[in-house]
Amino acid sequence: MTRLQAIDPQIATGEAKELLDGVQKKLGLVPNVLRTMAHSPAALKTYLAVGDALATGNLDTKSREAIALSVAGANQCDYCASAHTAISKGLKVEDEEISRRLNGTSEDSRLAAALEFANQIVEKRGFVSDDDLQRVREAGHDDEAIVEILANVVANILTNYLNHIADTEIDFPKVEVAQKAAA
Repeated sequence: MTRLQAIDPQIATGEAKELLDGVQKKLGLVPNVLRTMAHSPAALKTYLAVGDALATGNLDTKSREAIALSVAGANQCDYCASAHTAISKGLKVEDEEISRRLNGTSEDSRLAAALEFANQIVEKRGFVSDDDLQRVREAGHDDEAIVEILANVVANILTNYLNHIADTEIDFPKVEVAQKAAA
């Protein structure tokens, strides 16, 4: 049972309603995680702005979604694993590759290095080693990419942790991270 209720966009008011209406217009739906985040319009506004800003960076959509899957796997967030699996399928990513990404790797060696680095950020709470930095650089990621990987990790930690706290009802085809990790 959810511990923080998702706000119904039909009865939302004020800034929360404006933000949820904007999400509906942009995405065609309002995922429960954003409906829950709308309890704090400041938090929702920040999350949406970060996502919009990162979309203008050098990491393409598939790479950003791969990081989201990897972080969801590392944080055992079934909601985000479910949401980003659905998005990745819409981007024509194969099931086996989605499973690899949930486990922090990829068939593509450059992306695999980015995902390994993302997982190191999560596991080490940002205290990555010189070796971690060296490995991601050797795979072709410069300092700009390293900072973008970090920013994507942080944005996804926000939703992972919100879902843990709220026990957000999953409104996508359900993916259980523990099952993926065991596969």
